Amino acid sequence: MTPLPRSATRPVRSFLFVPGHRESWIDRVASCGADAVILDLEDSVPADHKAAARALVAGKIAGLASAGQRVYVRINRSPALYDFEDILAVTREGLEGLVLSKPGGPEDIQIAAALLSEAEMRNGLSLGRIALTPTLETARSMQLAYEIALNPRVNAICGASAKNGDSARALGIEWSQEGSETLYMWQRTVMAARAAGKMPIGGLWQDVHDLEGLERYARRNRAHGFVGEMILHPSNVAVVNRAYTPTPEEIRYFKGMIEAYEAAAAQGIGAVIYDGDHIDLAHVQTARAVVALAEGTDGED
Repeated sequence: MTPLPRSATRPVRSFLFVPGHRESWIDRVASCGADAVILDLEDSVPADHKAAARALVAGKIAGLASAGQRVYVRINRSPALYDFEDILAVTREGLEGLVLSKPGGPEDIQIAAALLSEAEMRNGLSLGRIALTPTLETARSMQLAYEIALNPRVNAICGASAKNGDSARALGIEWSQEGSETLYMWQRTVMAARAAGKMPIGGLWQDVHDLEGLERYARRNRAHGFVGEMILHPSNVAVVNRAYTPTPEEIRYFKGMIEAYEAAAAQGIGAVIYDGDHIDLAHVQTARAVVALAEGTDGED
């Protein structure tokens, strides 16, 4: 299997869910500014609308992609398997990835990857072009986050901690705005993703009209190492994008650090005092990563 395309490994600040049976919402979503959208076939779609939603979503992928929108689909699962009819229907040109809810462990990801390979072959797509993004909503998946992240199809793992949601129920925790009850889960998600070379994604903020609370939440998640959030409402996109984008002050600070270090290095000096702090190559590598993020690159272009 070929490696995932580079587009699937670009940072995603905002992952916006859209119910897959709401055609007018899908038609407007490309104008919302989200880095990626998740056309949902799972929990947000009533049972008697799922077949129609599958057909609708499958027919919308190409148009969204041609408009420059990165497109994911969250598929259904039975207690044992992810829905192959969903996978087969949406595996088509323009799809960047599938979102996998409630995996029990790495074996679920392996099975989903095999089903996806079958769908790619049936639909005439190159093998390995579509990513998998699991959301860690079972206690076992959180415990085995690193093993899940190691799957070559996986481009990101999501440590979602929605109020009264699946992960809260799985761990028996009570949600708080401070997030102390989920701090360990967040840290496990970030460490597993980073160790496997994948993106750690946070979420979900459910009080979608509390934009100040969302901004605090997203900035805290960024400080904990996440690169973006799954979100539920178009009004949340700008807030989350801003929270995960380096500020002008940060960019100036880190560009100044790079310049100070490079000037010192040109004189054979490996460390320098910058803005009162001792810095060396390790700090400058961090600065370059922040500047690359602000400029929309991975630092390797």
